[in-house]
Amino acid sequence: MKYLDEFRDGRLAQGLAARIQREIEPDRRYALMEFCGGHTHAICRHGIEDLLPAEVRLIHGPGCPVCVLPSGRLQAAIDLVERERVILCSYGDLLRVPGAQGDTLLKAKARGADVRMVYSVSDALEIARAHPDRPVVFFAIGFETTTPPTAVVLRQARREKLGNFSVYCNHVLTPPALRALLATDLPPPFQAAATRGTGLVDGFIGPAHVSTIIGTRAYEFVATEYRRPLVIAGFEPLDVLQSILMLVRQINAGEARVENEYTRAVGPEGNRKAQQWMDEVFEVHPSFEWRGLGELPNSALAIRPAFADWDAERRFAVPTIKASDHKACACGEVLRGIKRPEECKVFASACTPDHPLGSCMVSAEGACAAHYHYGRFRQAVTA
Repeated sequence: MKYLDEFRDGRLAQGLAARIQREIEPDRRYALMEFCGGHTHAICRHGIEDLLPAEVRLIHGPGCPVCVLPSGRLQAAIDLVERERVILCSYGDLLRVPGAQGDTLLKAKARGADVRMVYSVSDALEIARAHPDRPVVFFAIGFETTTPPTAVVLRQARREKLGNFSVYCNHVLTPPALRALLATDLPPPFQAAATRGTGLVDGFIGPAHVSTIIGTRAYEFVATEYRRPLVIAGFEPLDVLQSILMLVRQINAGEARVENEYTRAVGPEGNRKAQQWMDEVFEVHPSFEWRGLGELPNSALAIRPAFADWDAERRFAVPTIKASDHKACACGEVLRGIKRPEECKVFASACTPDHPLGSCMVSAEGACAAHYHYGRFRQAVTA
């Protein structure tokens, strides 16, 4: 295949769905979790669940970096921009995510804080160059996909001795979160929660963009230690359907291997240059809080001491803030796969993209946003 529309061919999609149906064992149930929020939106947008047999159940995992950021880390950024009068640069999604007691960066901006939306960390560096008399902080967030650009810009800031620029680092790591989902020694309701008491997740649809950076070998522990298959998939409908077929075949055969459906972009080793930049600038954080998953060991990155002058947490002594989510919000359960978005009691009523109570309704990769935009009206008609 050469062109994007070939990966959206309806006839081929129907054929793949028929092959999945033929491969299904009637007395077996298949619980498959997609880790990536991009996959969640592709599944909802293209109606992939409608093509699958009833025996196959797709579960949304914690694959949205904006969604898994805890309220306390966001509130710390709000407090920072108002207390220190910095220019805080952030991606657009983060501006509307509720922090403590529903506060947001947009509300802080309305109160007079200098909060600016940027499209890349390079934009934040340009703002720092243009305002040498103002401290500029970039609110860094994302999985391994967005970490290398942050590393490149931090290297550039040090090279230029750009003293007014710093980064508030919230980069998190995919493999530790997968390990947490698979761990058997976690307390209920987290343990085996994704399949609601029917057993652990049978297999994983592995993330696409993350895997271009870390490669396929980073997931081997899923197969060797936890005996679960994982198939890395691209974002198009045929990618997702093919990965589901590959997982069904492994499950039927009693196999647990890491397979790569997204061979046009992902290799075994990943992007070694990007990994080198990440290792130079960042070190593993010993513990980091995830929304819905709690404190996970070695699951995030911190800026190395060699780059301490460009670390906003060191420069401004950013405090650790513990903040609770809205009591009615089920984002934590959605991120763990315990609930589907429409099972949250405030979904599409008190909580909408225009007035979100939780992060999953805000982000372009959030499961609640995906269900609201692509599944809400279909469910209303069939209810």
